[in-house]
Amino acid sequence: MRKQIVVLSGAGISAESGIKTFRDHDGLWEGHDVMQVASPEGFYNNPKLVLDFYNQRRRQLKEVEPNPAHKALAALEKNYKVTIITQNVDDLHERAGSSNVIHLHGELLKIRSTGNPKDICRWTDDINLGDFCKNGHQLRPHIVWFGEDVPMMETAIETCYDADILVIIGTSMQVYPAASLINYVKSNTDIYYIDPKPNINGANRIKVIAKSATEGMRELLTILKSQEA
Repeated sequence: MRKQIVVLSGAGISAESGIKTFRDHDGLWEGHDVMQVASPEGFYNNPKLVLDFYNQRRRQLKEVEPNPAHKALAALEKNYKVTIITQNVDDLHERAGSSNVIHLHGELLKIRSTGNPKDICRWTDDINLGDFCKNGHQLRPHIVWFGEDVPMMETAIETCYDADILVIIGTSMQVYPAASLINYVKSNTDIYYIDPKPNINGANRIKVIAKSATEGMRELLTILKSQEA
C-alpha cells in the first residue's frame, strides 16, 4: 500500500510564483488593512472596495504560473497517495497537476451567494455590485474571511489522521485553526517543515528544512528517495 503524504501549504509557496502576501507588509495586503478587505464587516461597510480588491487578485492569478515547488508536490503522486491542504486561495496546486487539494480558506476562482453559503460556482471574471445569484442575493468571493467558519476544517482533520508523512511548506503556522492541524497526525508520523525562516521547534520528530519552497522540495525529494531505496 502506498504511503499517505499530507501537505499543509501556505502563502510562502505561492510567493515564489509572484503572488504577494499580506504578512510581508506589516499587516497590509496590497496597501489595504486586511480587515477592510478580508472580513464580513469590511464587506458590509464597503462591498465595492472588497469586490474590486478580489477582482484585482483574480486578474493577477491569471498572470502567474505554478513554480517548481508546486510541480514537485504534484510529482509525489507517482509514488505516494497525496492530499494537499492549503491555506492559499489560488489554483496553482491544481494547475501544477495535484489532483487532491483541500482549500481551507476558499478559492479565488469561485463565487458564492451572500444569501446561501452553499450556493457556490466557478467564476473567472470580475464580480460587480449588482451581480446576483438566482435568488436575488449579491454574489461575493468564495473566500473564508476573518471571523468566519472554516467549512473544510473537519475534512482536513480527518485527512491528517491518515498521514504517514506530513509536509509543512510556506506557512508560518501562526494562522488558526489551520496551524492546529499538526496536532492531528499520529505520533509516528514523519513531519517535515520547509521554510526559509523556520519559527517552529525542530527538536524531536519535526525535521526542519530551512530553505525556500523550491529548494526545500528538492531536498525533501532526495530524502524520500533515499528512504525508498
